[in-house]
Parts: sequence; structure tokens; C-alpha cells
Amino acid sequence: MIVHIMAGGPKQYIPELDSYPKDVCWIGVDRGVIYLMEKSLPIYAAFGDFDSISEEELHTIEEKTGIIQRFKPEKDETDMELALLWAIKEGATVIRLFGATGGRLDHTIANLQLLLRSAIDNKNIKVEIIDKQNSVAVVQAGSYTIEMMSKYKYISFFPYSTKIVGLTLEGFKYPLVRRNLPASSTLCISNELIRETGTFSFDEGILMVIRSCD
Repeated sequence: MIVHIMAGGPKQYIPELDSYPKDVCWIGVDRGVIYLMEKSLPIYAAFGDFDSISEEELHTIEEKTGIIQRFKPEKDETDMELALLWAIKEGATVIRLFGATGGRLDHTIANLQLLLRSAIDNKNIKVEIIDKQNSVAVVQAGSYTIEMMSKYKYISFFPYSTKIVGLTLEGFKYPLVRRNLPASSTLCISNELIRETGTFSFDEGILMVIRSCD
């Protein structure tokens, strides 16, 4: 099951959604539910404290949404976290987060932390954050194939743990062979594929992979 979660980040950072599969489960988080309604997308579930939603908007959400999970503003988890955990529990294998960047930096970092948590707890579930300019994922040690995409020319790798052991990049403009990276490394920023597919692998650590366009 593919789940798309729309949060309430600034609209200008949200990509065009027409290029993504139609047969997905859309979930709205707080004001992200309004964004989905504006795009006439079917809303399977809505999550949030809805503190940024008017009573009139909330009434419309109740009419157009199958499942509504409403929470108090004072809670330990973010609305996005609760929606993500629900999607994982429902059996999602691919989860894409939209409206999760821009605006408040603490919200963006919190959503990046959710990628880290998902990579640690659910290695077999692909979770990524997508905005108008970037695609972000976090992966554990292993070997991965990555395809060239015209939309995302640049590929960057950042240590998301104390160190990365044995990073190898093949099929890239700037290849690496079993390189160790400390947590502060910026060595692997703005790389590019030179073949239709490339591979990256590492023996130990957690890596953030960012695909970007100008």
C-alpha cells in the first residue's frame, strides 16, 4: 500500500501532484487536509489538533473525510508523527510526505527526525519527504540502486549517525571506494549520476540521501 501524507507547510514548497500515482491512500495532517480538498483529491483520513482550521473548514473536512483522528494540542507526538505511525500500522510499504518542509525550521527538522526513526524501526518501509525542489530519504547500512532522474540532477549523501563506514559510490561523477565519513562530513554534496543507474553501499551507519534540482 502506498500512502501519501500531506502536512500543512507553506504551499509554495509543495510540488505538482499530478505526476504521482492516483491509486494511493491520501492522508491530511491539520491544514494539509484543506490542501487536499483544494486539489479535489480523495481523503482517506485526517489527523491533527486542527488548531489552524476554522469551524466551517472543520465541518467540511468531516463531510469529505472517512476517518478523522482529532487530538489535543498538548501531546508528546506531532500530528505528522501520529499520521505516519498510523500509516505504518495499516501496512503501508511506501510513504511519501508532502508539505513537510519550509516555514518553521523546527517543524522541518522534526519531520527529518521522523525519517530517521522510520529507517531505524522499519527498514523495509520506504519513507521520503518530497517538496518542490528535493526528495529526502534516510537509509541504514546496505547496498542500494539509484536511477537517474531528470527532475533531480544532484544527489547528496550526509551522515545521519556518528560515522559512516565503507561508503562506495559507483556510476557517479565523483566515485568513492570504501570511504569512512565522520558525522560532520560534507564530502558527498552535489554529486551526479553519469549512467542511467548507479549504486551506493556502506557497511555501518545511517545515511541521509537528498536528491535536488536548482
